[in-house]
Amino acid sequence: MTDREHFRTGTLRSPFHSRTEKLNQFNAWDRWKDYMSAQQYEDMTLEYFSCRNTCGVFDLTPMTKHLITGPDALPYMERLMTRNVAKLKPGRVGYSVWCNENGRVIDDGTIFHLRENVYRLCSQERQLDWLLTSAIGFDVDIVEDTNDVAALAVQGPTSCAVLKAMGLDGIENMKPFGLEYYDFEGTELMVSRTGYTGDLGYELWIDPPNAEALWDRLFAAGRDYGIRPMGGEALDLSRIEAGFLLAAVDFLPADQAIRPDRTRSPFELGLGWLVDLDKPCFTGRRALIEEKKNGSRYNFVKLDIDGNKPAENSFIFTKREKFVGAVTSAMWSPTAKANIALASLEAPHGKPGEEFLAEIYYQRELKWSRVWAPCRVVDKVFFDPPRRRMTPALDF
Repeated sequence: MTDREHFRTGTLRSPFHSRTEKLNQFNAWDRWKDYMSAQQYEDMTLEYFSCRNTCGVFDLTPMTKHLITGPDALPYMERLMTRNVAKLKPGRVGYSVWCNENGRVIDDGTIFHLRENVYRLCSQERQLDWLLTSAIGFDVDIVEDTNDVAALAVQGPTSCAVLKAMGLDGIENMKPFGLEYYDFEGTELMVSRTGYTGDLGYELWIDPPNAEALWDRLFAAGRDYGIRPMGGEALDLSRIEAGFLLAAVDFLPADQAIRPDRTRSPFELGLGWLVDLDKPCFTGRRALIEEKKNGSRYNFVKLDIDGNKPAENSFIFTKREKFVGAVTSAMWSPTAKANIALASLEAPHGKPGEEFLAEIYYQRELKWSRVWAPCRVVDKVFFDPPRRRMTPALDF
């Protein structure tokens, strides 16, 4: 289907759809940026544990992608991003955020420095309008190429072994946030050591006409390594354990906000390490300097909560029952064996070790109940295995 024919259907199908449709026993689909995206294939618990114990594969194609090229690609990216993009050499990937003039986060995403003066920006939300507006005065070309790239996330302890079995020689020597190019049946396969699960993992990027062949070879190679397709529900559990944020869930993109006070700055999302105030000029710098001097309104924290009732959308109170914030994401973690959550708290609350109460509502047999669950702020993420950074990566 060509771009001009997209209006003829309500949802688009990934280049991997012919494979994922056969495996989706529950016919459980969700709409992700106009694409049909599998939420669950067979058993969400098995899919989650494939990511943590063997190898889970997630169709990443619907992720919004923008290709940025031209002589001013680097100066433009420096002007757009809060981090120092010049340190990101060709063949490397970096995480970043970008803000409006008030220092409020528009979105977060990954910057792929593909080649000299060639970048790909991947994000949750569509950003073409903002990117083009920000490009005034720069000699750059910006196109959204979401539909031109098929992608798979291959995540879990046996992911490296699967890719080696597929014939990607030397893949074990790739460093975290590195990328390499391989020949795949006459076309170029790009592999990056990146992911959204907090585990050892890779992402595969290829032209859509070769997507089915890539899927088939990947799953043939992973047959003895516990490979399994993974839906969005299992991926969401994994990213919460790893402490990763999700736009429009853990924060409101500033360009979508009706009430500006509902937005957050990088400092208020725990992403101050991505802000380089030594850079001479980037959008939002002046506001972020003022915030750094005067203090932030909120603190983004990780909570360890007593009991086993997930604190989804819960309010957080002090022990004297004073409201101080709300949970943005929550789950019972099968790996950490803990009731965990991400939350935004009013400053100055949120120091590690500080204790609160979570007001949790849950339903059993058509009856709603409420519990006040003690909880505490923790400093580290709930899942961060050494294999995530180990180089060379082992087969496990």
